[in-house]
Amino acid sequence: MIRMARGSVLLTLIFEMLVVVVAGQAQPLRLRSGQATTAVPILPLDKINSQAELEQTIRALDAELFDAYNKCDLEKFGSLIDENVEFYHDKAGNTFGRAALVEAIKNNICGKVTRELAPGTLQVYPMKGYGALEIGVHRFHHPGQSNDSLGEASFVHLWQCKDGAWKVARVISYDHHEAK
Repeated sequence: MIRMARGSVLLTLIFEMLVVVVAGQAQPLRLRSGQATTAVPILPLDKINSQAELEQTIRALDAELFDAYNKCDLEKFGSLIDENVEFYHDKAGNTFGRAALVEAIKNNICGKVTRELAPGTLQVYPMKGYGALEIGVHRFHHPGQSNDSLGEASFVHLWQCKDGAWKVARVISYDHHEAK
């Protein structure tokens, strides 16, 4: 009986992955969960049919964006940023345009800061015909400093889905403070 249940789950997962691949509706992102690796589909806006699918897509995009940020993969990071991005930061000021933002990440973040999404803080809201609004809290680690100091801030990302590709168009990062 246990074998049948495992077999059914495995067949269901294989079927779902085949549907996604055949339909061409998703770009899989691999997230680690313990030792397993799970494909998380990033759906284009016109293929999202529920709040759960929107949240899953934005969570996967957030993970992809900040995996690139943490690894200083500037090419990947830049590919998820709109050419005309507007970035508003309460402490560092404003940055306009993808090239300027990527350069700022290169000069101020790479090797100095890593980011993680604070568990339980992600909120996602649909923006009809445009994309989604992502709101949450993130924590910043400063590896190599004497106590690996931890900072925290709130953020708002406006994601636009254009021609099936998601990109961050606006960012507001505020309330930066030492984590409690």
